[in-house]
Amino acid sequence: MKKPLLAFILAAAGCLTAGLSSAQTTSMNDQLYKAFGEKAGLVTLMDDFMTRLLADPRTGPHFKPANQQHVKEQLVEQFCALGGGPCVYQGADMKTAHAELDIRKSDFHALVEVLQRSMDAQGIAFARQNQMLALLAPMHSDTITVR
Repeated sequence: MKKPLLAFILAAAGCLTAGLSSAQTTSMNDQLYKAFGEKAGLVTLMDDFMTRLLADPRTGPHFKPANQQHVKEQLVEQFCALGGGPCVYQGADMKTAHAELDIRKSDFHALVEVLQRSMDAQGIAFARQNQMLALLAPMHSDTITVR
């Protein structure tokens, strides 16, 4: 890869939240945000997620050189905003952030698998996991640059 997969995860929210008007974002039901444990639950989830990303041989090499604290903070803001919480993510959009990266479908899927393991470990209900994954799924087309 030309750049670490870090940009891929950091930019994730930009794509999703950029397409939502502030009215749509604020009118979203906050039940998903609450199901993820609100801000404290998201911090715990992202701590676990980063640990697993680093340990996984498919994703670890991309995240070890990253500012892991910054990555986790951005992910908390992203998931908070997507889940209908009071956060606003202001990162780069997915298409721009990934234009110069060599991200394959397998890279995207590996990251999602690690996320699912983290959500399972945090006891997040399967239905709520699916709701969040459905919000994240549109990133697929703007994230994968190697077809």
